[in-house]
Amino acid sequence: MQLPVKNLKVNFKTIEEFKSFKEYGLEELSMLEELQITMVEDNANSPFYGIYYGDKLAARMCLYVKQNRANLLKNGSNKYLEIWKLEVLPQFQHKGFGLRLVDFAKSFNLPILTRARVKSHSFWEKMNFVPLSENSSRLLWDPNSVTTQKIS
Repeated sequence: MQLPVKNLKVNFKTIEEFKSFKEYGLEELSMLEELQITMVEDNANSPFYGIYYGDKLAARMCLYVKQNRANLLKNGSNKYLEIWKLEVLPQFQHKGFGLRLVDFAKSFNLPILTRARVKSHSFWEKMNFVPLSENSSRLLWDPNSVTTQKIS
């Protein structure tokens, strides 16, 4: 059963769901403050995406569309995505939810930047992300330079 990735509305229900992540997650993964700052009841253009298992939010990510104004990407792309934070609740880890969120982001066929947080570097490597530059902590997935593979 493939659970869909849903755009999360910015409302009080989502704030309550995010609180369960903050209990388990580290401060650097907390999205609660970002959600509260951008809160407009049922905002349809939310940068937050998630996967529900039953009625429980099991995984979430913050995905922004950015302009390549500073020529950060040298491949000529004028837009890219940034996965700011991605987190799967402990009881749902190792079930493919993180993979599903990243595949959702890859489906836009734009370069994706992220930072490996909380011992997640090997996860991003499996997803074909590479360091943006030699000493960079930022990781890049470029649809034009890698073959997209699914991890089984």
